[in-house]
Amino acid sequence: MKIAVKILPRREVLDTQGRAVEQALNSQNHSITSCRVGKYVEVVLNEADREMALNKVREMAEQLLHNPLTETFQLEVVD
Repeated sequence: MKIAVKILPRREVLDTQGRAVEQALNSQNHSITSCRVGKYVEVVLNEADREMALNKVREMAEQLLHNPLTETFQLEVVD
């Protein structure tokens, strides 16, 4: 089973990369109001049970993949 972990900066944290991309896109006449830059991690497990797989990857994200002080994460099962 493949599970995606989407990691983004918390709203309260200044996202300098997102701000730079936002400014660059606006300077190229793309009218956007905001942009956030994060990380995308795909984890493939030998686990058939969906809930068990999500719990394992949630544990991985909480322990290693994201910084809880500055980032949030979402999990998504990928086909």
